[in-house]
Amino acid sequence: MSHYMIYGKKDCPHTQKAITDFRKQVKSFLFIDVDNNEKGLKQLLEYTDGKYMVPVIVDVEEERVEIGYTGD
Repeated sequence: MSHYMIYGKKDCPHTQKAITDFRKQVKSFLFIDVDNNEKGLKQLLEYTDGKYMVPVIVDVEEERVEIGYTGD
């Protein structure tokens, strides 16, 4: 079973949709609020080549990164 990291903002509707969908699908994840976590923001910027874009979803086991989320 994969484990995910969701880098995002509490007030971002796309981040909230990802969190809601992951909970419904019973996917294991850790949410990092980049507004309140300097290390998390730095990691997000590494995944996005310096662009401030949320959410960024990382599949830890598969080492796969998804930038943005629509639920499709």
